[in-house]
Amino acid sequence: MKETTQKRIIKWFWALLLLPIAAVIILLMMVWAFADIPSFEELEHPDSKLATQVIAEGGEILTTFHIENRSYVTYAELSPYLVQATVATEDARFYNHSGIDFKSLGRVLVKTLLMSDSSQGGGSTVTQQLAKTLYPRADVRSRIPGMSKVKMVWIKLKEWITAVKLERNYTKDEIMTMYLNSIFFGSGAYGVKAAAQTFFAKNPSELNVEESAMLVGMVNKPTRYNPALNPDKALVRRNFVISQMEKADFLTKAQRDSIQNVPISLSYQVQDHNSGYAPYFRDMLRRYMRAEKPKKSQYTYPEEYSADSLKWEKDALYGWLNKNKKADGSSYDLDRDGLRIYTTINYKMQKYAEEAVAEHLGKSLQKSFWRDLRSKRNAPFSNDIDQETIERIMKNARRYSDRYRNMKNSGASDSEIYKSFSEPVNMRVFSWNKKGYCDTLMTPDDSIRYYKSHLRAAFMAIEPQTGHVKAYVGGPNYRYFKFDNISQSRRQVGSTIKPFLYTTGLMSGMTPETEFMNNSVSFAFPDGQVWTPKTTDKEEYKGRPLTMRKGLQISSNNIAASIMKALCAGDPWFTSGPNAMLSLMREMGISCHIDPVPSICVGSAEVSIYEMVAAYNTFPSGGLYCEPIFVTRIEDNMGNTLSEFTKSKRQPLNETVAYTMVQMMRGVVDGGTAGRLRSTYGLTGEIAGKTGTTNDNSDGWFIGYTPTLTAGVWAGAEDRQVHFESIALGGGSNAALPIWGLFMKKVIADGTLGVSSSDAFIRPSNMNMDAMGPGEGAGEVVDDVDESMFF
Repeated sequence: MKETTQKRIIKWFWALLLLPIAAVIILLMMVWAFADIPSFEELEHPDSKLATQVIAEGGEILTTFHIENRSYVTYAELSPYLVQATVATEDARFYNHSGIDFKSLGRVLVKTLLMSDSSQGGGSTVTQQLAKTLYPRADVRSRIPGMSKVKMVWIKLKEWITAVKLERNYTKDEIMTMYLNSIFFGSGAYGVKAAAQTFFAKNPSELNVEESAMLVGMVNKPTRYNPALNPDKALVRRNFVISQMEKADFLTKAQRDSIQNVPISLSYQVQDHNSGYAPYFRDMLRRYMRAEKPKKSQYTYPEEYSADSLKWEKDALYGWLNKNKKADGSSYDLDRDGLRIYTTINYKMQKYAEEAVAEHLGKSLQKSFWRDLRSKRNAPFSNDIDQETIERIMKNARRYSDRYRNMKNSGASDSEIYKSFSEPVNMRVFSWNKKGYCDTLMTPDDSIRYYKSHLRAAFMAIEPQTGHVKAYVGGPNYRYFKFDNISQSRRQVGSTIKPFLYTTGLMSGMTPETEFMNNSVSFAFPDGQVWTPKTTDKEEYKGRPLTMRKGLQISSNNIAASIMKALCAGDPWFTSGPNAMLSLMREMGISCHIDPVPSICVGSAEVSIYEMVAAYNTFPSGGLYCEPIFVTRIEDNMGNTLSEFTKSKRQPLNETVAYTMVQMMRGVVDGGTAGRLRSTYGLTGEIAGKTGTTNDNSDGWFIGYTPTLTAGVWAGAEDRQVHFESIALGGGSNAALPIWGLFMKKVIADGTLGVSSSDAFIRPSNMNMDAMGPGEGAGEVVDDVDESMFF
């Protein structure tokens, strides 16, 4: 071969060898110079839509606000098996390359592209996958032939550059952490923390080998290898990851063989907006933090406008999202900014409360109501409800339904929409069975009646002395019943209002042993109207003197009316007594509008459970009203404190009056309308409380307290026209009290929550016990109370 020919061959060899390399380098330089490569600041703060965490007082995550259910963890919070499984399966040379693994790329080029051997996998490193996840690829489709491939090459080069940037600015541990925090695992879980909670109800640090392998195996195809959806395929994939861990020397062969024989064990719960603990609390918190400055024109009653205006001024949490801005002036977003909201909710108490509501409604009360409905001519409505009222209720229900709204938006006429409500369709509806639902065929109208046939309940617990809200259950099942019956609803309170009346009486000079004749009491107004409350007292108590202590114990309407009439002595319009009682209730935290009429003494007023429980909490707090507090601080996604919260306290009652009321209300539990707490639920120790039942048994209440915990329950249907026919079933002692009993039984049995049967109410040191009277049966019969005794 001639020397010139040999030189020409060598030149072509190097040209063919170096030209592609030079082309790649030029392309990289062009991409770096002209493409939209993420800056270092963007790498630090990608748009990752972090979920805001709602955190219980013990640090447990109750629930989240999110678009993507994603929460970050640190490297120290990762199980080492997670890291090992990721390296073994996704990037065996992770600790040796600088973002791009050219050896893997060569393997892909030769075996996958040239030899069509797809078993060799892809050539992307963990760092490249992170770059792709943080900055998703744009659509590469194009009508120009070959242009989609050009776009893909351009994007791939951008990912390479981003990967190199990541490697230069972060440690391997930081890259691994960002990767596991960013990837999608299916079932709505973004990031390994959400995945660990969704599939195993664990934190990432608690995952064992097989659980770690299961999650890492899902990264490639989250739906295909989802163990809840495709358990067989998921098992094969998990065991493949375990084999890779053995090949990488993270496991011995014996460990591999042993672990691969372990069956898949899940604790699967999709973490969507309908799941998790305290979903009603989460929605209340969102409404509270999003509140806008009150406008007088939006209120019907001036006292409610005043209360909300004061809340806006004094309560930093109320309207927090509208009062606070980020450093750049933009507003906080609960669904994207990854805030950490630390609450006063106790994780165990919340769990016990939700269990108690479900247990009583699902296993007992709803079954009784199904039987009660058999006697209804137009179920679920009571027989005394006229057809016009029923049609009005049904029409409102249709207009507020998703079906009506969607059809209206699509241009359908009202006649077309209403016709659709009578046509049977397949649907999934709530049920108290094990699945929590049933699939059936029914008309939308029938589904409205079906849901109106389901009883609702709400429960709230609060701590004396601090006002810390410990549990919050706004309804029976958030997925199907979104309405929050604690703070969004006001229901007639029935006899649960009587402790405020009796307290007013004590503060006007009466004592627990003050007696009234148990006769029917009428209020005759100057305009000729007469109001006479009904009584449900047993015959043995009628027509004889009863002390106030006994009147409260048996919840006598006659005695309540007698106290109110005595407070109105000399007032022909009977407003002085109601005004005195309402003044006290305002001081005890009840801010809603209530008409100052004598009938409030037996519970005609409509009040929220939230305000009633907070007001009752004044009694075990020694007369101190503690405004409910449910958030202690808010942090940003980096752990920096943004706000801390406290609530105001005031002393509407002196300690002696508060303690006297405690002792009187203990009689309701020990021998009165709440006696089932002792006889049925076996609760011992010092407990006080009051039952309540409204007209037609539409609302059942029980609010009770121990020295260390106050809790209230309401139970009833969505509409007051749907109710039990008998007080034995619909009364507070049967409809509401059992939830309280079940909850408190669980709390005391737990033994770790600071509530025990040995807790005792503390008597004021300066209180003379003789002032409480010698006991039932003693005292003076009182027909009137002198006006000079008013406070």
